[in-house]
Amino acid sequence: MKKPPTSTLHQSNQRKKNIGTNRHNPKDDDYGTMTNFKYVVKKISGLFTLILYGKSKTSSEAVEHDSARNNNKVRGVSSSTDVSSEGSKSSSKWKSSHPSTPSSTSSNQIGTGNFSFEELYKATGKFSPDNKIGEGAFGIVYKGKLYDGTLVAVKCARKDVQKKHLAEFKNEINTLSKMEHLNLVKWHGYLEHGDEKIIVIEYVNNGTLREHLDGVRGNGLEIGERLDVAIDVAHAVTHLHMYTDHPIIHRDIKSSNILITDSLRAKVADFGFARLAPEDPNATHVSTQVKGTAGYLDPDYMRTRQLSEKSDVYSFGVLLVEMMTGRYPVEPKKPLEERVTIKWAMQLLKQGEEVIAMDPRLRRSSASNKAVQKVLKLAFQCLAPVRRSRPSMQNCAEVLWDIRKEYRDKVSSRPRLASHHSADFPQKDSRKNRRKTFGIEDDKKYKFVSA
Repeated sequence: MKKPPTSTLHQSNQRKKNIGTNRHNPKDDDYGTMTNFKYVVKKISGLFTLILYGKSKTSSEAVEHDSARNNNKVRGVSSSTDVSSEGSKSSSKWKSSHPSTPSSTSSNQIGTGNFSFEELYKATGKFSPDNKIGEGAFGIVYKGKLYDGTLVAVKCARKDVQKKHLAEFKNEINTLSKMEHLNLVKWHGYLEHGDEKIIVIEYVNNGTLREHLDGVRGNGLEIGERLDVAIDVAHAVTHLHMYTDHPIIHRDIKSSNILITDSLRAKVADFGFARLAPEDPNATHVSTQVKGTAGYLDPDYMRTRQLSEKSDVYSFGVLLVEMMTGRYPVEPKKPLEERVTIKWAMQLLKQGEEVIAMDPRLRRSSASNKAVQKVLKLAFQCLAPVRRSRPSMQNCAEVLWDIRKEYRDKVSSRPRLASHHSADFPQKDSRKNRRKTFGIEDDKKYKFVSA
């Protein structure tokens, strides 16, 4: 019996396949050689990849390091002296007029703005004398305009500044960088460039309270406007004492450290003498070297060298007397009994003749006379010889709010011609007006806490 054709065909094909497999084919040698070559190339390629990966990792770490340094600039801090050709020129011009001081590294961790030395150099018109707005023991302050149009005050430490002043300069940096409030100058950043040390803060363009009291700025402040300023200062200092992470004592509350805005509101500045209050909540003071301005210094602090928040309260009391009388704390050209303004004013208050102490530039009326009397009574409490007898700054602010409200109510109850001194009059909708001016409601948070 014959096998089926399909089976025969399968066996034939299998034999052909076996023969083809066992037969030597020269092309197979070429194929094997090529396979071995690819294998070697693959191994070598893998070796190079390993080497390159190691380099890439090292490069990546270097980039991360550079990125960290650049992040310091973003926070407003730079310790680098590498600048562009234009920046190099500007730096050399800057150094030619200022002796060098050692560079600090501790302050490199502080800053919030995005500044470079070149930007501040251009913003101040190459630190032009025309843009100079102030000068003190620490250095020079320039007006600057940033690329986005923001006006700033650029405070540059002198390169020959003494160590104690440099410490106060750094203290101001530390203090400013930790707080924010409507009535405190706004902190923009800090820059170190070689041996340059620069603070950038908010520019307030309407002078100081002292300049307004002297008539150097504006048209003079009416009693309502002075009450506004006093309340603003009380809010700011209350914030320092009660609503920062750690209580701050300003130590230099005075009229020349109160900046006035275009809308005649106040911002407290100059924190070179600021000091942290004791951490222990049961502690009443901190012992320290006496610093401040003659005429404003708390006598209890000078006697004991024990600093507390009540030392600021005393200085605020002096400021209130200054604002009501228009006089400096010390008037050496006045008769002997009038040279120390607070003593002279408090004596008149006791005699019921406080109107005599009233600034001659203030308009006399029953409303203004009563307001001055009440403010001087509050000042009397602030000036108590023993610190524990003085009110808190928060209490001062609340009393001043009541005085201003009473004053405005009296002014609005009698007909009067319009005046450019808007602070003399209550607003039709004072809450709406505050919302328009500050973008916030009139509540306790506005008064004391933050911006």
